[in-house]
Amino acid sequence: MLSIGHIRVNSPLVLAPMAGISDLPFRMTNRSFGCELAFTEMISAGALVRKNAATLKNLSATADDRPLGVQLLGADPDVIRRAVDIVSGYAFDIIDFNAACPVNKVISRGEGAGLLMEPLRLQKILKIIVENTNKPVTVKIRSGWDELSVNASENALRAQDAGVKAVIIHGRTRQQAYSGKVDYGIIRGVKESVQIPVIASGDALSPELIRKLFDETGCDGVAVARGALGNPWIFRETEELLKKGSAPLRPDVYEITQTMKKHLALNISFHGEERGVLRFRKFFGWYTRGMPVKKLKTRAFHAATKEEMQGLIEAADSTLREREEDYASESRA
Repeated sequence: MLSIGHIRVNSPLVLAPMAGISDLPFRMTNRSFGCELAFTEMISAGALVRKNAATLKNLSATADDRPLGVQLLGADPDVIRRAVDIVSGYAFDIIDFNAACPVNKVISRGEGAGLLMEPLRLQKILKIIVENTNKPVTVKIRSGWDELSVNASENALRAQDAGVKAVIIHGRTRQQAYSGKVDYGIIRGVKESVQIPVIASGDALSPELIRKLFDETGCDGVAVARGALGNPWIFRETEELLKKGSAPLRPDVYEITQTMKKHLALNISFHGEERGVLRFRKFFGWYTRGMPVKKLKTRAFHAATKEEMQGLIEAADSTLREREEDYASESRA
C-alpha cells in the first residue's frame, strides 16, 4: 500500500505526468490494467491563471478517473497561489509541484529543474501550496542540476519541512535529462533522509527494472512514465512480478489490437475525430513497437480519419496473426 497524506492506494505504482501524453483517454486505458493513482500532464500555473482553453481541457476528469493528482509548473509565488485556488475547485486528490522538468524553455523561466539550485526558493513555493490547499502536496525533483551539484536530499528535506507529503525523485540530473544511467544511490539517500514516502522515477521501463528500483532504493513507490507508452499492461505485469516473483505472459495480438481500438475510441470521444486520430498516431507506433508492421506504422502517421486508423489496426491484427500462425507451423515442422 502507498500512502500520500490521507490518500491510500493498494498499488505502489504511479502513472507519471507526461506532457502531451497524460490526457483522460491515456489515463483510463492504463487504469483498465491496474493503474490506481495517476497524474494529469504538467499544467502551467501561468496558463491556468490566464484561463488558456487547452490548459483547462487538460484538467478534465471523470468519476472513474480517481484517485487523481494534478501537476503544477511555475516559479512565481503569486501565480502559483492563484493556480492552486483554481485547481481546488476540481476533484483532484493530490497536488504535485514540478521541480524536475529539464526542457530549456522551462528552465529559462526559472521553472522546473531551474528551481533545484535554489532550495530556499523551492521550499517557499511548496509552503505556499501547502498552506493554500487541504489536499496532500507532493513534489517532483531530480538528483540535482549536474553531477557537481547533487542536492536531492537537501531539497527533499526542505520539502518535508514545508509540509509536503511525498517526494518523487528522478535519479538523473538536469544536465543528463533522460540520458545516461539512473543513480539508484541518490534515490536511496533521499529515502534514508526523510520520513515521508519516496517515489522513485527513471527508467521504469519493464517489470524487472521497476523491481530493481524497489530493491536498489528501498523506495515506497515507483512512477511509471515511458514504460507505459503503448504498454498499459506494465501495471498488471509488475504487480504479478512483485507479488508472485514471475511476470505473466505478454498480451497476445488480440488483446493488443482490442486495446488499441478502445484507446482510439476514447481519444475520439474526448478530443473529437480530427484531433483524436492525430494524437493516436504516435500511440499506434508505441503499441506496435518491435512488431513487423513497418509499412502500417508509416501509413498510421498520415491517417486522418477514424476509419483509416481502425483499418490500420485491423491490418496490423491480420498481419500479426498470420505471423503467429506461420511461426506455429514452423515449430510443429
